[in-house]
Amino acid sequence: MLGIVWEIWLAPLRPGAWLLSLKVVPLVFALPGIAAARVRSYQWWSMLILGYLAEGVVRAASDAGLSARLAWVETMIAVAAFTAIVLYVRRVRRDALPPG
Repeated sequence: MLGIVWEIWLAPLRPGAWLLSLKVVPLVFALPGIAAARVRSYQWWSMLILGYLAEGVVRAASDAGLSARLAWVETMIAVAAFTAIVLYVRRVRRDALPPG
């Protein structure tokens, strides 16, 4: 939601550049797999999140004002999501190993 609201209303890169809000669409494709707790979907999503992390860092360093603050929020969300996904996948894989 942050990506859509950011690019359409809060601090678009340029006026009328609403097409940049479509950058969040790839994440939507993984939602059915996430809802079904498929590890492969979580892994796929974690790789996508790294792109949003990179965008957040670049825009936080290059933009000013509200856009820079939103970029830091995007960066923190991306780091938290990536960390949570890695920990979840690690736990699921560990639990799937046979005892011994």
